[in-house]
Amino acid sequence: MAGCCDPRGYEATFTERSAHRAARRYRRRGLDPMAAKVVRRCVYHGIEGATVLEIGGGVGALHLELLRRGAATATNLELVGTYERDAAELAAETGLTGRVHRRVLDLATDPGGVEPADVVVLNRVVCCYPDLGGLLGAAAGRARQLLVLTYPRSNPFTRGLMAVENRFTALLGRSYRAFVRPPAEIFAVLRAHGLEPAVSENGAIWCLTAATHVSAAAPRAA
Repeated sequence: MAGCCDPRGYEATFTERSAHRAARRYRRRGLDPMAAKVVRRCVYHGIEGATVLEIGGGVGALHLELLRRGAATATNLELVGTYERDAAELAAETGLTGRVHRRVLDLATDPGGVEPADVVVLNRVVCCYPDLGGLLGAAAGRARQLLVLTYPRSNPFTRGLMAVENRFTALLGRSYRAFVRPPAEIFAVLRAHGLEPAVSENGAIWCLTAATHVSAAAPRAA
């Protein structure tokens, strides 16, 4: 993998063990609240027959739910292969194997390596990648209709949490780092690639933003 990201740092953080836990949690409880919000937002904007590109979808719970709700196909991109076994098992259990395509690809360094999709999703991903413009810009360039992303709120509390996490991973000798980005920076990247933030929802820690192409953008929420 070229560019700024060392895949060993991600392999040490997003391990096969963490993939097992995520798959087990989905089987028992379904989607976590933030992922469920993303699904509802995608359904609200229209998912029937759509192609989905999810970046950093892990074991695939979110895009499996979108397929169950009418999406045609889903492609998932990961930086490392640690999720693949559990993701394949979940897709098989839900009978959706033939509609899911998974690849190990750094979209920021190879934006042409995957076909555009009607809907692009980045759930808790932009906080995990050092080059916001590279990753989010490439994702926006792949979105035909809608892009939905979630990211940490930019405030002293979340910045403190990320600082503690980064100190801990540094002590463990890992290169992975987490990032908190101001919404203005995120929106600037989206707008530079022809998308307009149409809806934003702010939670205690996480925010959700849905962006559509300017020509089809809904009125911005107050």
